Amino acid sequence: MLAARTRTAGSQISEEDPKLRKLSGLPIESKDKSPKKASESGKDSSLSPSGQTQLRARQLALVREVEVNWYLKLWELSSEHTTAYTTGMPHRNLGKSGLRVSCLGLGTWVTFGGQISDEVAERLMTIAYESGVNLFDTAEVYAAGKAEVILGSIIKKKGWRRSSLVITTKLYWGGKAETERGLSRKHIIEEIVRAMTHVINQGMAMYWGTSRWSAMEIMEAYSVARQFNMIPPVCEQAEYHLFQREKVEVQLPELYHKIGVGAMTWSPLACGIISGKYGNGVPESSRASLKCYQWLKERIVSEEGRKQQNKLKDLSPIAERLGCTLPQLAVAWCLRNEGVSSVLLGSSTPEQLIENLGAIQVLPKMTSHVVNEIDNILRNKPYSKKDYRS
Repeated sequence: MLAARTRTAGSQISEEDPKLRKLSGLPIESKDKSPKKASESGKDSSLSPSGQTQLRARQLALVREVEVNWYLKLWELSSEHTTAYTTGMPHRNLGKSGLRVSCLGLGTWVTFGGQISDEVAERLMTIAYESGVNLFDTAEVYAAGKAEVILGSIIKKKGWRRSSLVITTKLYWGGKAETERGLSRKHIIEEIVRAMTHVINQGMAMYWGTSRWSAMEIMEAYSVARQFNMIPPVCEQAEYHLFQREKVEVQLPELYHKIGVGAMTWSPLACGIISGKYGNGVPESSRASLKCYQWLKERIVSEEGRKQQNKLKDLSPIAERLGCTLPQLAVAWCLRNEGVSSVLLGSSTPEQLIENLGAIQVLPKMTSHVVNEIDNILRNKPYSKKDYRS
């Protein structure tokens, strides 16, 4: 289970500010943003499903641009004041919700409270934040709860506006006792009762999603939410990289179009396999060398692991031609899927994070020709009967 904790600017509206109250009550969406049916317009009858989806995406982008321009004009600002303009970091909606997240986020698995010091963690968050990242992901199980504490301490120390951040955490694996783990009401409420009561009363927890759930489980959760007039999930956290494609490219697009569930993906470098560090074995300082990651080491030295390393070598010329590194190519490849709301990065050094953030500059170069080249090398593109590409 994933709980997204955020607070919008609207939640800080003062009762004494009539201008803000007026702004918050104005509907800024078009009365009819849906594309006309082919039978009504006569112009879209020849569009393929993919073309219709692209048309819809352009319409939504136009509406978004109008909304932003209206807001900037109201407050006598310019586009130079926006984070996207100053940092170059694109933002996308989380699923079909109104929550805007940076297309790259920073994860804390293994690193915060474990592999790196608190000072390095602060440096990583600072680099990410100053690069336009507003999404930071953690979980109660990461470093036995230390990751959440470190992340919160850094935010407090830096004095970043809470309304500018989207913090996601995950619940399930908690303490050792039977009542300290799972998704029972007792665990979720009793473990963090005061914090969650405060969060709910203040309206800071506005969205929830799932992590590593099957499409059937997500659909069941949605059905139950609708049946009993509750809030359905808005996103699924799923593993997605060059060697793991089925779920994100086949299952989640259908959920997105049916119930609006978006994809927040993790491990774009396949736990470091795509970074290139394992091309000649397992270095002593790498994650795969740790005792608790024996499974990763076995995967790397396996026959399938050797085949993957050979494919990565074949991909290197493409990266060189595009003027980027192999990790940047891999992250940009994930981002080229417009069904992905955000890709979570995991870095242990500032240099790694800066390199991975550079994938934003590679994204415009991910043409259909380049994507086809990559597919021809990987030869693992999943088959889907329906075309949900946008």
